[in-house]
Amino acid sequence: MQYSDNYYMALALEEAKKAEKSDEVPVGAVIADGNGEIVSAAFNTVEKDGSCIMHAEINAILAAQKKLENWRLDGCILYVTLEPCIMCCGAILLSRISKVVYGTVDPKGGSSDLILGGKIETVHGIMEEESSILLKSFFKSKRLNIRYGKATKQSKD
Repeated sequence: MQYSDNYYMALALEEAKKAEKSDEVPVGAVIADGNGEIVSAAFNTVEKDGSCIMHAEINAILAAQKKLENWRLDGCILYVTLEPCIMCCGAILLSRISKVVYGTVDPKGGSSDLILGGKIETVHGIMEEESSILLKSFFKSKRLNIRYGKATKQSKD
């Protein structure tokens, strides 16, 4: 069953909130197949896994590949709350995802236009405000914790 981009992005935002509760950068991702069925949902686990590559997109791709028992994700759509970085764009291309929908632009690390432009259909701005507010709130909290001596494991690094 096909749903709107907002439906899947709302699910990705729920994943991002799970990341935030785990003291991870709040980015969430959902992959739906060509029929609109959810294949995977994931969030950032960089801190938990102690690995810089465990972004929401990578976790969602790995879970989808495992579930489908195929590294090729032809026909699948990736919904992610933040514009993918260069590493994640590479994984998106290599896994053959057909379309990427993201919430908010990442002016510091986003690479979707550079890497995906013209190769994969890309849509941005879906639930942009909600995605942006979640990220800004998280980083504001981190800065306040550092400023007032309540450093967390992540902010000490």
